[in-house]
Amino acid sequence: MRRTFLTALVLTLALVSRAPRAAVAPLPVLVELFTSEGCEDCPPADKVLEQLIATPVNGAEIIGLGEHVDYWDQLGWKDRFSSHALTARQGLYAARFANDSIYTPQMVVDGRTEFVGSDAMAARRAVAKAITQPHGVMTIALNDRAAESLALQPHALRVTLTVTDLPKIARGDQADIIVAVTEDGLRTDVKRGENKGRALTHAAVARYMATIGAAAADGRSSASADIALVSDWQRDRLKVVAFVQERKSRHILAAASAVLKNVR
Repeated sequence: MRRTFLTALVLTLALVSRAPRAAVAPLPVLVELFTSEGCEDCPPADKVLEQLIATPVNGAEIIGLGEHVDYWDQLGWKDRFSSHALTARQGLYAARFANDSIYTPQMVVDGRTEFVGSDAMAARRAVAKAITQPHGVMTIALNDRAAESLALQPHALRVTLTVTDLPKIARGDQADIIVAVTEDGLRTDVKRGENKGRALTHAAVARYMATIGAAAADGRSSASADIALVSDWQRDRLKVVAFVQERKSRHILAAASAVLKNVR
């Protein structure tokens, strides 16, 4: 009787072990690259970001943000994608990581790890570490508001963000809900500066970024914004990127992205 019971138990365990497991969705990880077309060390880092997005670490979905800073603009070549606001954002990371100064290329993964942006191995290690951290769930709803009213700008996009299951915000800290628009497949023929004569390509260039709300302490939040899409942005190459970020620690608590080309 005992032998029969044990045999049945073994067979049952074998069948359970062979049963197909439900696929686990990859975890969104935000990878920021602070870069500039005026910096000769930056093109390899741009390639690292592009390759990381295309072939991410197993278990991760890479949400890229190519953030072009402006402190190289006076050194021979003005980067058309540069922004002083992005330079200021990098300055917040310098304070967080106790860096003596800001530099390019710099990569920051989920607001937790920073390193020289051209270091592909460091990037993959940082992503692998990031997916072990708790993350909330973020969803993005998009609606082309141009179809609703001619009084609106012709390319106004309504973005609605919903956050659930957010990890507990650190004591004494607060978290912002941030939305960005990125554009892929951009190319520049550089005429002056350190990259003179080179044709540079960029992935996930940040075209727009704004804080549109604050995350609630109970882990559930929502926020909406209307974003004007500039006419020279290639709509079929645009993504909306959204994330929740603690103000002091700079940790990313949730992230998501959505393509625009199918929005109606």
